[in-house]
Amino acid sequence: MSTPLPRLALTIGDCAGIGPELALRAMSSPEVSTVCRLLVYGNLTLMRRVAEVTGLRLPPDLAVIHYGQWPSERLPGTGPVLIDTPFAEALTLRPGEVKPVCGARAFEWISMAVRDIRASIADALVTAPINKAALNGAGVAFPGHTEMLADLTGSTEPPCMAFYAPDMFVSLATIHEPLSKVPGLLETSALQRVITLTAAACAQMSGSRPRVGVLALNPHAGENGLFGSEERDVIIPAISAARKAGVDAAGPLVPDTAFTWLFSGRPKPYDAYVAMYHDQGLIPFKMKAFDTGVNVTLGLPVIRTSPDHGTAFDLAWRGKASPGSLFSAIKLAVRLVKERKKSS
Repeated sequence: MSTPLPRLALTIGDCAGIGPELALRAMSSPEVSTVCRLLVYGNLTLMRRVAEVTGLRLPPDLAVIHYGQWPSERLPGTGPVLIDTPFAEALTLRPGEVKPVCGARAFEWISMAVRDIRASIADALVTAPINKAALNGAGVAFPGHTEMLADLTGSTEPPCMAFYAPDMFVSLATIHEPLSKVPGLLETSALQRVITLTAAACAQMSGSRPRVGVLALNPHAGENGLFGSEERDVIIPAISAARKAGVDAAGPLVPDTAFTWLFSGRPKPYDAYVAMYHDQGLIPFKMKAFDTGVNVTLGLPVIRTSPDHGTAFDLAWRGKASPGSLFSAIKLAVRLVKERKKSS
Protein backbone atom coordinates (compact mmCIF):
# COMPACT_ATOMS: atom_id res chain seq x y z
CA MET A 1 0.00 0.00 0.00
CA SER A 2 1.35 3.42 -0.96
CA THR A 3 2.04 5.99 1.76
CA PRO A 4 -0.60 8.79 1.85
CA LEU A 5 0.64 12.15 0.65
CA PRO A 6 1.13 14.83 3.31
CA ARG A 7 -1.86 17.13 3.74
CA LEU A 8 -0.97 20.80 3.67
CA ALA A 9 -3.31 23.53 4.88
CA LEU A 10 -2.90 26.44 2.44
CA THR A 11 -4.42 29.80 3.41
CA ILE A 12 -4.97 32.23 0.52
CA GLY A 13 -3.90 35.32 2.47
CA ASP A 14 -5.25 38.78 1.68
CA CYS A 15 -8.07 38.53 -0.87
CA ALA A 16 -6.95 41.70 -2.67
CA GLY A 17 -3.38 40.49 -3.13
CA ILE A 18 -1.71 37.80 -5.20
CA GLY A 19 -2.49 34.98 -2.76
CA PRO A 20 -5.68 33.78 -4.49
CA GLU A 21 -4.04 33.44 -7.90
CA LEU A 22 -1.01 31.72 -6.40
CA ALA A 23 -3.38 29.26 -4.72
CA LEU A 24 -5.09 28.65 -8.09
CA ARG A 25 -1.73 27.82 -9.65
CA ALA A 26 -0.82 25.51 -6.79
CA MET A 27 -4.14 23.64 -6.94
CA SER A 28 -3.71 22.98 -10.68
CA SER A 29 0.01 22.14 -10.62
CA PRO A 30 1.17 18.53 -11.20
CA GLU A 31 4.40 19.61 -9.52
CA VAL A 32 2.41 20.16 -6.33
CA SER A 33 -0.18 17.38 -6.62
CA THR A 34 2.50 14.68 -6.87
CA VAL A 35 3.97 15.60 -3.46
CA CYS A 36 0.98 16.61 -1.31
CA ARG A 37 -2.78 17.11 -0.89
CA LEU A 38 -3.82 20.74 -0.57
CA LEU A 39 -6.57 21.81 1.81
CA VAL A 40 -7.17 25.40 0.73
CA TYR A 41 -8.84 27.83 3.12
CA GLY A 42 -10.63 30.60 1.22
CA ASN A 43 -13.78 31.48 -0.68
CA LEU A 44 -15.22 29.91 -3.83
CA THR A 45 -16.83 33.11 -5.18
CA LEU A 46 -13.55 34.97 -4.85
CA MET A 47 -11.55 32.17 -6.47
CA ARG A 48 -13.96 32.05 -9.41
CA ARG A 49 -13.64 35.82 -9.90
CA VAL A 50 -9.83 35.65 -9.81
CA ALA A 51 -9.79 32.66 -12.17
CA GLU A 52 -11.95 34.54 -14.67
CA VAL A 53 -9.89 37.74 -14.79
CA THR A 54 -6.49 36.00 -14.80
CA GLY A 55 -7.25 33.25 -17.30
CA LEU A 56 -6.42 30.64 -14.68
CA ARG A 57 -8.86 27.90 -13.78
CA LEU A 58 -10.18 25.93 -10.89
CA PRO A 59 -8.94 22.34 -11.19
CA PRO A 60 -11.57 19.89 -12.45
CA ASP A 61 -10.96 17.55 -9.51
CA LEU A 62 -11.40 20.29 -6.90
CA ALA A 63 -13.72 19.32 -4.05
CA VAL A 64 -15.54 22.24 -2.42
CA ILE A 65 -16.70 21.82 1.17
CA HIS A 66 -18.74 24.51 2.90
CA TYR A 67 -17.19 25.59 6.19
CA GLY A 68 -20.37 24.53 7.96
CA GLN A 69 -19.75 20.91 6.95
CA TRP A 70 -16.03 21.08 7.68
CA PRO A 71 -14.29 19.18 9.17
CA SER A 72 -17.13 16.73 9.89
CA GLU A 73 -17.76 15.98 6.21
CA ARG A 74 -15.72 13.06 4.84
CA LEU A 75 -12.58 14.19 3.03
CA PRO A 76 -12.49 13.12 -0.65
CA GLY A 77 -9.92 10.49 -1.53
CA THR A 78 -7.89 12.51 -4.04
CA GLY A 79 -7.45 16.00 -5.40
CA PRO A 80 -7.32 19.43 -3.76
CA VAL A 81 -10.03 20.60 -1.36
CA LEU A 82 -11.36 24.14 -0.97
CA ILE A 83 -12.89 24.91 2.42
CA ASP A 84 -15.35 27.60 1.33
CA THR A 85 -16.06 30.39 3.81
CA PRO A 86 -18.73 32.64 2.28
CA PHE A 87 -18.77 36.41 2.86
CA ALA A 88 -20.80 39.03 1.00
CA GLU A 89 -17.88 41.26 0.03
CA ALA A 90 -16.34 38.46 -2.06
CA LEU A 91 -18.69 39.58 -4.86
CA THR A 92 -17.50 43.19 -4.92
CA LEU A 93 -14.02 43.64 -3.45
CA ARG A 94 -11.32 44.82 -5.85
CA PRO A 95 -7.65 43.84 -6.21
CA GLY A 96 -4.99 46.07 -4.71
CA GLU A 97 -7.21 47.75 -2.13
CA VAL A 98 -6.61 47.59 1.63
CA LYS A 99 -9.87 46.45 3.20
CA PRO A 100 -10.55 45.42 6.81
CA VAL A 101 -12.75 42.57 5.56
CA CYS A 102 -9.71 41.08 3.82
CA GLY A 103 -7.75 41.22 7.05
CA ALA A 104 -10.61 39.64 8.97
CA ARG A 105 -11.00 36.78 6.50
CA ALA A 106 -7.25 36.17 6.33
CA PHE A 107 -7.12 35.84 10.11
CA GLU A 108 -10.16 33.55 10.13
CA TRP A 109 -8.62 31.21 7.56
CA ILE A 110 -5.31 31.05 9.42
CA SER A 111 -7.15 30.30 12.67
CA MET A 112 -9.15 27.52 11.01
CA ALA A 113 -6.03 26.00 9.47
CA VAL A 114 -4.13 26.00 12.77
CA ARG A 115 -7.11 24.36 14.48
CA ASP A 116 -7.19 21.63 11.85
CA ILE A 117 -3.46 20.96 12.03
CA ARG A 118 -3.66 20.61 15.78
CA ALA A 119 -6.58 18.19 15.25
CA SER A 120 -4.36 16.14 12.85
CA ILE A 121 -6.60 16.90 9.86
CA ALA A 122 -3.63 18.53 8.13
CA ASP A 123 0.10 18.03 8.62
CA ALA A 124 1.51 21.51 8.06
CA LEU A 125 0.58 25.11 7.30
CA VAL A 126 1.54 27.09 4.20
CA THR A 127 0.41 30.72 4.24
CA ALA A 128 -0.01 33.11 1.32
CA PRO A 129 0.86 36.76 2.11
CA ILE A 130 -1.28 38.96 4.35
CA ASN A 131 -1.51 42.74 4.59
CA LYS A 132 -0.71 44.27 7.95
CA ALA A 133 -2.84 47.39 7.41
CA ALA A 134 -5.86 45.25 6.53
CA LEU A 135 -5.30 43.16 9.67
CA ASN A 136 -5.04 46.28 11.77
CA GLY A 137 -8.20 47.69 10.22
CA ALA A 138 -10.02 44.49 11.17
CA GLY A 139 -8.86 44.82 14.78
CA VAL A 140 -6.38 41.94 14.52
CA ALA A 141 -3.55 43.12 16.74
CA PHE A 142 -0.64 41.17 15.28
CA PRO A 143 2.10 42.67 13.08
CA GLY A 144 2.49 39.46 11.06
CA HIS A 145 2.07 35.71 10.76
CA THR A 146 4.84 34.85 13.21
CA GLU A 147 3.36 36.65 16.19
CA MET A 148 -0.16 35.55 15.24
CA LEU A 149 0.82 31.89 15.06
CA ALA A 150 2.58 32.05 18.41
CA ASP A 151 -0.71 33.17 19.95
CA LEU A 152 -2.92 30.71 18.04
CA THR A 153 -0.73 27.75 18.99
CA GLY A 154 -0.34 28.80 22.62
CA SER A 155 3.45 28.93 22.35
CA THR A 156 5.12 29.79 25.64
CA GLU A 157 8.38 30.85 23.98
CA PRO A 158 8.61 33.40 21.16
CA PRO A 159 9.04 31.77 17.75
CA CYS A 160 11.88 32.58 15.40
CA MET A 161 11.41 33.92 11.88
CA ALA A 162 13.82 32.28 9.45
CA PHE A 163 14.34 32.20 5.69
CA TYR A 164 15.45 29.17 3.72
CA ALA A 165 16.86 28.67 0.23
CA PRO A 166 18.92 25.68 -0.90
CA ASP A 167 22.20 27.57 -0.48
CA MET A 168 21.28 30.12 2.21
CA PHE A 169 19.61 30.13 5.62
CA VAL A 170 19.03 33.26 7.70
CA SER A 171 17.14 33.72 10.97
CA LEU A 172 16.21 36.87 12.86
CA ALA A 173 16.81 37.73 16.51
CA THR A 174 14.06 40.38 16.36
CA ILE A 175 11.17 40.43 13.91
CA HIS A 176 8.75 43.27 13.06
CA GLU A 177 10.20 45.95 15.29
CA PRO A 178 11.19 49.59 14.72
CA LEU A 179 14.94 49.82 14.34
CA SER A 180 15.12 52.21 17.28
CA LYS A 181 13.81 49.46 19.59
CA VAL A 182 16.13 46.67 18.49
CA PRO A 183 19.05 47.32 20.90
CA GLY A 184 16.72 47.24 23.90
CA LEU A 185 15.08 44.01 22.73
CA LEU A 186 18.29 42.01 22.44
CA GLU A 187 18.73 39.72 25.43
CA THR A 188 21.30 36.97 25.96
CA SER A 189 19.08 33.98 26.69
CA ALA A 190 16.61 34.87 23.92
CA LEU A 191 19.44 35.25 21.42
CA GLN A 192 20.96 31.96 22.52
CA ARG A 193 17.59 30.31 21.84
CA VAL A 194 17.49 31.77 18.33
CA ILE A 195 21.02 30.51 17.64
CA THR A 196 20.09 27.05 18.94
CA LEU A 197 16.83 26.89 16.96
CA THR A 198 18.69 27.98 13.85
CA ALA A 199 21.34 25.30 14.26
CA ALA A 200 18.71 22.60 14.87
CA ALA A 201 16.64 23.59 11.82
CA CYS A 202 19.68 23.80 9.59
CA ALA A 203 20.86 20.39 10.80
CA GLN A 204 17.44 18.90 10.03
CA MET A 205 17.53 20.28 6.50
CA SER A 206 21.15 19.44 5.73
CA GLY A 207 21.67 16.26 7.72
CA SER A 208 24.95 17.54 9.16
CA ARG A 209 26.19 19.78 11.97
CA PRO A 210 25.96 23.34 10.66
CA ARG A 211 28.27 26.29 11.15
CA VAL A 212 26.25 29.28 12.39
CA GLY A 213 27.51 32.82 11.88
CA VAL A 214 26.04 35.40 14.26
CA LEU A 215 26.00 38.99 13.01
CA ALA A 216 26.95 41.98 15.11
CA LEU A 217 24.49 44.81 15.66
CA ASN A 218 26.85 47.75 15.34
CA PRO A 219 29.36 48.84 12.67
CA HIS A 220 32.73 47.08 12.96
CA ALA A 221 31.09 44.69 15.47
CA GLY A 222 31.10 47.51 18.01
CA GLU A 223 34.86 48.16 17.77
CA ASN A 224 35.42 46.92 21.34
CA GLY A 225 32.65 49.10 22.71
CA LEU A 226 33.53 52.25 20.80
CA PHE A 227 30.41 52.02 18.59
CA GLY A 228 28.10 50.23 20.99
CA SER A 229 28.11 47.71 23.82
CA GLU A 230 25.55 45.16 22.56
CA GLU A 231 28.23 42.85 21.20
CA ARG A 232 30.07 42.72 24.52
CA ASP A 233 27.02 42.64 26.77
CA VAL A 234 24.59 40.41 24.82
CA ILE A 235 25.83 38.85 21.57
CA ILE A 236 29.17 37.40 22.70
CA PRO A 237 27.66 35.84 25.87
CA ALA A 238 24.85 34.33 23.77
CA ILE A 239 27.34 32.82 21.32
CA SER A 240 29.38 31.42 24.21
CA ALA A 241 26.29 29.86 25.78
CA ALA A 242 25.27 28.33 22.45
CA ARG A 243 28.74 26.85 22.03
CA LYS A 244 28.55 25.29 25.48
CA ALA A 245 25.25 23.71 24.38
CA GLY A 246 27.03 22.11 21.41
CA VAL A 247 26.34 24.61 18.62
CA ASP A 248 29.15 25.47 16.22
CA ALA A 249 28.55 29.23 16.42
CA ALA A 250 30.92 32.06 15.53
CA GLY A 251 30.82 35.84 15.73
CA PRO A 252 29.93 38.57 16.16
CA LEU A 253 30.50 38.94 12.42
CA VAL A 254 31.07 42.41 10.99
CA PRO A 255 27.76 43.04 9.18
CA ASP A 256 29.14 44.90 6.15
CA THR A 257 31.42 42.02 5.12
CA ALA A 258 29.43 38.98 6.29
CA PHE A 259 27.82 38.39 2.89
CA THR A 260 30.54 39.41 0.44
CA TRP A 261 30.83 35.73 -0.55
CA LEU A 262 27.48 36.05 -2.35
CA PHE A 263 29.10 37.78 -5.33
CA SER A 264 32.74 36.78 -5.00
CA GLY A 265 32.50 33.21 -6.22
CA ARG A 266 33.93 31.96 -2.93
CA PRO A 267 32.16 29.21 -0.95
CA LYS A 268 29.94 30.37 1.87
CA PRO A 269 31.79 30.41 5.20
CA TYR A 270 28.69 29.50 7.26
CA ASP A 271 25.69 27.25 6.75
CA ALA A 272 23.33 29.63 8.53
CA TYR A 273 23.31 33.20 9.78
CA VAL A 274 21.56 34.88 12.69
CA ALA A 275 20.77 38.55 12.03
CA MET A 276 19.90 41.01 14.76
CA TYR A 277 17.04 42.71 12.93
CA HIS A 278 14.73 42.27 9.95
CA ASP A 279 16.48 44.13 7.12
CA GLN A 280 19.97 43.11 8.20
CA GLY A 281 19.14 39.52 7.32
CA LEU A 282 16.50 39.99 4.62
CA ILE A 283 18.44 42.31 2.29
CA PRO A 284 21.19 39.75 1.48
CA PHE A 285 18.74 36.85 1.52
CA LYS A 286 16.35 38.41 -0.98
CA MET A 287 19.23 39.49 -3.20
CA LYS A 288 20.22 35.83 -3.37
CA ALA A 289 16.87 34.01 -3.41
CA PHE A 290 13.95 36.38 -3.97
CA ASP A 291 12.03 34.06 -6.31
CA THR A 292 12.77 30.82 -4.47
CA GLY A 293 13.16 31.77 -0.80
CA VAL A 294 10.86 30.44 1.90
CA ASN A 295 9.82 31.99 5.20
CA VAL A 296 9.80 29.22 7.82
CA THR A 297 8.81 29.71 11.45
CA LEU A 298 10.99 27.95 14.02
CA GLY A 299 9.94 27.09 17.55
CA LEU A 300 6.23 26.46 16.91
CA PRO A 301 4.37 23.21 17.67
CA VAL A 302 3.20 23.22 14.02
CA ILE A 303 5.17 23.30 10.78
CA ARG A 304 4.65 26.60 8.95
CA THR A 305 6.18 27.90 5.73
CA SER A 306 5.33 30.82 3.47
CA PRO A 307 6.62 32.67 0.40
CA ASP A 308 9.25 35.24 1.29
CA HIS A 309 7.37 38.09 -0.45
CA GLY A 310 4.32 40.23 0.30
CA THR A 311 0.85 40.72 -1.14
CA ALA A 312 2.14 42.58 -4.25
CA PHE A 313 -1.04 44.63 -4.66
CA ASP A 314 0.36 46.12 -7.89
CA LEU A 315 0.30 42.64 -9.49
CA ALA A 316 -2.87 41.31 -7.91
CA TRP A 317 -5.42 39.49 -10.09
CA ARG A 318 -3.37 39.99 -13.26
CA GLY A 319 -2.05 36.45 -13.62
CA LYS A 320 1.55 37.68 -13.62
CA ALA A 321 2.68 36.80 -10.09
CA SER A 322 5.37 34.13 -9.98
CA PRO A 323 4.40 31.05 -7.94
CA GLY A 324 8.04 30.05 -7.47
CA SER A 325 8.34 31.04 -3.84
CA LEU A 326 4.98 29.46 -2.93
CA PHE A 327 5.94 26.21 -4.65
CA SER A 328 9.24 26.26 -2.74
CA ALA A 329 7.30 26.79 0.50
CA ILE A 330 5.06 23.82 -0.30
CA LYS A 331 8.01 21.56 -1.08
CA LEU A 332 9.83 22.57 2.10
CA ALA A 333 6.70 21.93 4.19
CA VAL A 334 6.42 18.45 2.65
CA ARG A 335 10.06 17.80 3.44
CA LEU A 336 9.68 18.94 7.06
CA VAL A 337 6.56 16.79 7.50
CA LYS A 338 8.42 13.72 6.28
CA GLU A 339 11.40 14.48 8.53
CA ARG A 340 9.10 14.91 11.54
CA LYS A 341 7.35 11.60 10.83
CA LYS A 342 10.71 9.82 10.53
CA SER A 343 11.82 11.06 13.93
CA SER A 344 8.51 10.40 15.72
